[in-house]
Amino acid sequence: MSNDVISPEFDENGRPLRRIRSFVRRQGRLTKGQQHALDHYWPVMGVEFSGEPLDLPALFGRDAPSTLEIGFGMGASLVAMAKARPDQNFLGIEVHSPGVGACLASAHEEGVENLRVMCHDAVEVLHTMIPDNSLTMVQLFFPDPWHKARHNKRRIVQAPFAELVKSKLKLGGVFHMATDWEAYAEHMLEVMSPLDGYKNLSATGDYVPRPDSRPVTKFEQRGQRLGHGVWDLMFERVK
Repeated sequence: MSNDVISPEFDENGRPLRRIRSFVRRQGRLTKGQQHALDHYWPVMGVEFSGEPLDLPALFGRDAPSTLEIGFGMGASLVAMAKARPDQNFLGIEVHSPGVGACLASAHEEGVENLRVMCHDAVEVLHTMIPDNSLTMVQLFFPDPWHKARHNKRRIVQAPFAELVKSKLKLGGVFHMATDWEAYAEHMLEVMSPLDGYKNLSATGDYVPRPDSRPVTKFEQRGQRLGHGVWDLMFERVK
């Protein structure tokens, strides 16, 4: 598995500033189980970054609806979704190798075969490896909110990023976001609402109830016990 990752920040217009820096998998940061998974299951489920577009039907061995999840953390909800929908393809991207290892281990334990994972920057993957009009869903759950005002420009949900996502969605495909920071939810809504070609699936023009397709994670359950809210946004590509 390659250790180089593109780590973007964003300019005042929300455009990614690509800076290559070394992403080193330090042995001490990985549990034995995570290292075992990377060593043994990455060759089966892992996808190395390349400058060529992916052939999704070839990657999964079939032509099926495909979901891309950006920043899957430890992969618990992604594995649950893939297991619950064996008729669909799932591709997850995460930059932290312990999370990738944990996801691979969980997928192997659950017997999930319709999941592939990458360890690279999602913006770079979207630009170079995901074909246009190829995805039925793009998921972005609990991204870094960059809650300090001076850091808001680093938030991944900016107009250029949303336009990039739209170009990868098929007509009728959905960009599904979720956050537990109300201010970030408001920011997402402000960014997404005026964009041409997207339709907000909220009946009230703002947020949607959590769909059954998004499992509740342990992190979210803990937040609920503490009284924290979660906001889901779903925008469909309509043209």
